[in-house]
Amino acid sequence: MIEVGDLERGMHIKYEGDIYRIIDVNKHFRARGSGLIRTKLKSLTTGLIREENFASGEKVEEADLSFRKAEYLYNDGESYYFMDLQTYEQYAIPANEVEYEKYYLLENIQVDLLMHEEKPIGIQLPTAVVLEVVETEPNFKGDTVSGGGKPATLETGLKISVPFFINVGDKIKVDTRTGEYIERA
Repeated sequence: MIEVGDLERGMHIKYEGDIYRIIDVNKHFRARGSGLIRTKLKSLTTGLIREENFASGEKVEEADLSFRKAEYLYNDGESYYFMDLQTYEQYAIPANEVEYEKYYLLENIQVDLLMHEEKPIGIQLPTAVVLEVVETEPNFKGDTVSGGGKPATLETGLKISVPFFINVGDKIKVDTRTGEYIERA
């Protein structure tokens, strides 16, 4: 059992007889310390998304999942294909199951396949990946003081904010949990 205050995006829980992936978590605290945890849950069996509110202090059951090292091979528009690195068996995961993760997938990247009862239900990305900047505005002088950033599009289609010194063609490290720039690679 896990306390709802410790829930994070990407975790899997067992709730009302189904396994859900947490898409979003918001914590709201009211007067006198009582809190409300608002979650968006996606069912792994039906694909339906539901919103569920929990009172702080409630507990939910963590889903019983196993992990297998795998390598991303390719996608055909409908599914993403991964190869188990021990058995060399290939698994197809529907595109709607990797909606968020697809922006971090490059061919041959190693991921963890999430398995439930020997069936792949999703993937877990490494905490950081290196991606190439394919589109961003050119630098202009005197803008280093503001400490802000500029928009950039990466090779997978991900759009993030990067520091002003980053240019097209640069490879950067991106945090897969938050989607934020870490450093130049």
